[in-house]
Amino acid sequence: MSGAMSRRKGAGFERELVWRFREIMPGADVKRGLQSRSGDEVADVDCPVFWIEAKRGRKPNVRAALKQAEASAPKGRIPVAVIRDDRSAAFVALSLEDFLELVREWWELTRR
Repeated sequence: MSGAMSRRKGAGFERELVWRFREIMPGADVKRGLQSRSGDEVADVDCPVFWIEAKRGRKPNVRAALKQAEASAPKGRIPVAVIRDDRSAAFVALSLEDFLELVREWWELTRR
């Protein structure tokens, strides 16, 4: 696959994720995090709480995507890799510690 075609596929996946997050987080400021000209790191999808790296392709490298998210996520944002293999459903990867923190917060909310 050509580089341009691969970039179009990735951009389309990022737009899909923006739409999906906006759907479940009405009113939240969710947008594609287009790379800035200054070279500053930005998430693929800019979303409250999460720092999202989106990878789509034949066999995206899950660990590399999560490592990229973890390396660039600012304090207070949960680094997440959203991966979609061609012709497959998307899935999420995050560290066990971050996942357990989300579970703890959810559990506390359900017990009120």
